Amino acid sequence: MSGRMGLALTGATLLIAAVLLPERAEAQFGIRGGPLGVARFAVGHMLGMSRLRHSRMAVRGSRYRSAALRAQDPRGAERGQPANPYMLRAALTAQAALAGWQGGRRMQGWWRHPDGSYGWTGPVFWPFAHDDLTNAIILGDVTSLSLYGYGDIYAAIFAPYAATELAAYTAPQGRRGRRVPTAEALCDASDTGGLPVDRIAAAVAPNELQRTALDELASAWTSARDMIRAACPAQAPAAAAERLGLMRERLDAMIKAIDAVAPPLAKFTDLLDDEQKARLNALGGERRAALASMQRRDSSKEANKDPSKDAQAAAACDADSDPRYDEKLQRQYEQLVQQQWPANDIAATLRLDETARARFEVLQDTALRTMQTLSACPAEAAATPQARLTAARARLQTMLQAVNGVADALDDFEADLSDEQKAGFEAIGPKRGA
Repeated sequence: MSGRMGLALTGATLLIAAVLLPERAEAQFGIRGGPLGVARFAVGHMLGMSRLRHSRMAVRGSRYRSAALRAQDPRGAERGQPANPYMLRAALTAQAALAGWQGGRRMQGWWRHPDGSYGWTGPVFWPFAHDDLTNAIILGDVTSLSLYGYGDIYAAIFAPYAATELAAYTAPQGRRGRRVPTAEALCDASDTGGLPVDRIAAAVAPNELQRTALDELASAWTSARDMIRAACPAQAPAAAAERLGLMRERLDAMIKAIDAVAPPLAKFTDLLDDEQKARLNALGGERRAALASMQRRDSSKEANKDPSKDAQAAAACDADSDPRYDEKLQRQYEQLVQQQWPANDIAATLRLDETARARFEVLQDTALRTMQTLSACPAEAAATPQARLTAARARLQTMLQAVNGVADALDDFEADLSDEQKAGFEAIGPKRGA
């Protein structure tokens, strides 16, 4: 991240921390294998959201909204307190995501990630995409990548924004004091990171040949950022199919960006000796240790922490956990599915015939299966940058395949719907957020 943007985001963090930051990231639970894993994911997700329900995610006026994108407050550096990057990310994306939703009047967004950040900010899918890849590949921190999955696909199908709210994100900049940031501004603000060249150089102490390869890698990293940036939407998506299309474009750009940096990364690491490689690999351990320290510090400040919730969350991610023998888990899962997929109500409202109803059930089942394929349970980070690059690519490819499957099911469902029925389907998401 550039010095200018780093300073800006640090200032934004300090300015809005009191009202926007979540108590703690509860993203590390999900599912593993088999149909029963869906229940584990649902329970883990609900536990995380119940904790976050107490975090104050309100957007308190245009001063806070504009601060997320334009703050230049340098006090963070003066205080010498490193900002938790996930708290900062939650604050920034909450500002941007809620500014255009319900006129910025609602305190929370139901489509947010368990850590308080947002995978969709208006029409922009996956803000911080380039930074997330840098953190995952170079620093061994896959936390953010694990947050993306079923919830984002569901939010693409049932977008919470009304058409006018989404359009505000792509309207041209005009008056001063604009309340809703543009999609272009969001993409610029969230994808500012680059390869941490100075940090890598300090760790490996490269010779002249190695430094040249490192510079080539940095250049490729910048080009990769531009690939992702080019997938920023210029127009507001009007329908679920278009939103899924935006997801596919963004994911495809991220995969191509990974492919672009793979050869120069291999070239650079191949030039390192074993000791230098060990020091490069250790950067990931340092990052994880620093984040763990921040999380311990933050959790120690929680006055009314309920340790049983942590135990439940851990159990939800346990591969040996079997929800068949826990009536409470089963009931919570059924309530979640009924809340998100009221198939009977939707069929009645849209006046679906038997064929359309069956196709809707296929769409529902296809989307729910992405809970399994895109588990949010924590995974051990690979030891080397090349291995982490391969893992990140595989994760994105899996998500792209999941989105493609849902998009195909949606196309089948809408194939024979009338324009009136399609309009009614598009109205479901905004009504849920009303």
